[in-house]
Amino acid sequence: MIWLASLVALLPFLAAFAGLLFGPSLTRVLRVGPVRNGPALIACAPVGVSLVLSAIVAFTVWRDPGPRTGLLTVIDTGSVPIRVGLQVDGLAAVVGLMVCCVALAVQVYSVAYLRDDRRYSSYAAFVSMFTSAMLLVVYSGDLLVLYVGWEVMGICSYFLIGHHWEERANSRAAVKAFLVTRLGDAGFLIGVLVLGVGAGTFEIGAIVQKASTLPDATVTAGALLLLAGVAGKSAQFPLHTWLPDAMAGPTPVSALIHAATMVAAGVYVVARVYEVFAAASAALAVLGVLAVISMVGSALAALAQDDVKRVLAYSTISQLAVMAAGLAVGAKSAAIFHLLTHGAFKALLFLAAGCVIVVAGSNMLAHYGGLRRGMPVTFWSMTVGLAALAGVPPFSGWFSKDSIIEAAQHTALHGGPSETVSGGVAWVVYVGLLLTAVLTAAYAMRAWLMTFFGEPRGTYETREPSRLMSWTVAALAVPAAILGFFGLGAEELRPHVGSTLLALLLVVLGGGAAFLVWNRDPALDPARLLGRARPVFARAFYVDELYAWAVVRPVRALARQVVRFDGRRVDAAVVGSGRAATWLGGVLRVPQNGNAQTYLTGLLAGVVVIVAGVVILL
Repeated sequence: MIWLASLVALLPFLAAFAGLLFGPSLTRVLRVGPVRNGPALIACAPVGVSLVLSAIVAFTVWRDPGPRTGLLTVIDTGSVPIRVGLQVDGLAAVVGLMVCCVALAVQVYSVAYLRDDRRYSSYAAFVSMFTSAMLLVVYSGDLLVLYVGWEVMGICSYFLIGHHWEERANSRAAVKAFLVTRLGDAGFLIGVLVLGVGAGTFEIGAIVQKASTLPDATVTAGALLLLAGVAGKSAQFPLHTWLPDAMAGPTPVSALIHAATMVAAGVYVVARVYEVFAAASAALAVLGVLAVISMVGSALAALAQDDVKRVLAYSTISQLAVMAAGLAVGAKSAAIFHLLTHGAFKALLFLAAGCVIVVAGSNMLAHYGGLRRGMPVTFWSMTVGLAALAGVPPFSGWFSKDSIIEAAQHTALHGGPSETVSGGVAWVVYVGLLLTAVLTAAYAMRAWLMTFFGEPRGTYETREPSRLMSWTVAALAVPAAILGFFGLGAEELRPHVGSTLLALLLVVLGGGAAFLVWNRDPALDPARLLGRARPVFARAFYVDELYAWAVVRPVRALARQVVRFDGRRVDAAVVGSGRAATWLGGVLRVPQNGNAQTYLTGLLAGVVVIVAGVVILL
């Protein structure tokens, strides 16, 4: 079992290594038509094998539940040892399977999407490395080993977001994503060290078992510091600002980041060490409050966006906050279930949006309209994805989101076990979830109507893109539609009549309002009714501007002062030392002019002085 899991993570790494070394040469050797068959084979085949192996791992764990651990080696650090090994249980198995499914879909889709990109081989290699790093996070049995995969994902995201680095906006977005997530990762690393030293081990299973016996200060500090890294990776307030700008990268990269890697890692880590957060009530309360701010604020921002990819980006922040809210109210299974369903429908939505962008040549919703006639596969697939996002029964998102709302309602009304948030925070979370459900239905309906209905607002030819892209999107529509039914086996994931009716009411309220506004004049954007609030929502409440004023400007001012001090003081001292040495060298070289007569005269003068001195003194 463990060796299968190790192969699942190792194969994409080997694919990345081979792609970087041999990809360009294989592009020249194995090329038929517009498709780069050599790099594509290296990119897709290993991930396909990993998918098969991860399915075997998941099936084995389903047949015989229970954790499996395997130890590769122990690194003696002189204090707390690092156990390099893997751990596979039900949580790791299903998340690993989801990662492989989305990664394979992205790699296959990218073959056609980037068929004319001269840097395709390096792109595919970094996607493989990204996948391998996420799988290491999923299967890791030690927090420090997990941290290695955590950081490799950050590096890969930098290269993938900035794939088209020649455009300034792309390189700036890559740097922003790297710096913001590094800020959270600093806290994450300190939290890992706090928990590891406090428990005497970095092994995840041992830390989870000892969490309730650790001192309150240790477990609370460790949980809050881990939460800083989770907020950075999962783009939660206040470290969420990098994710919308990351849409500058290629659309398949957006699908991978939003659906299966990077942002999913934060929620996964909280679920993996949930007992640590359960033992720290303050950390759960902070998680719940941040989740409410993130889910409502991002849903309002999504409602006002003009760029379809930014709509989906803000929806990702909001849906991740829904998962965090589920964890805060003790609905761990529902939160992980929503992580899985979200991975399915968000990968579908981004790749379907990529099809629309390729055909229309634009990201802007205002340039679309009437696309359902010429793009039936994309239309129906994206309809499934948006319905799942909005929580329309019986699509997958409804099952998982309904379970979280049900758990939040129960905690708010009746209280929950000791490892959940208090009543006041539970009510805030519950109300935030209801409001988010309404807003999600509204912006999903707006995007659907503006993209596929009304009169065409562009001069492009409405058609399906390449079959490889449209077939990939159609394949992802299947799990986005039916994945929710797989949760019926667990009692806590079964829908209830009351919450089901409430979910329907919220969807009708949000989606119906957007439809009524659009139906008055299909040529206009329904978001116009937001009035003066629209610029505020579109700029996501000016959080970026606040950071620019409070952080960026002072840092730049300090940097200018450092440069000025370096030029006027440090450089002056160095230049002055050089000039002094030059002057002294000039003085000392006066007698060293290479004239033999001068040397002989000096020698005789010295002899005369010595003789005179001897005569006088003696």
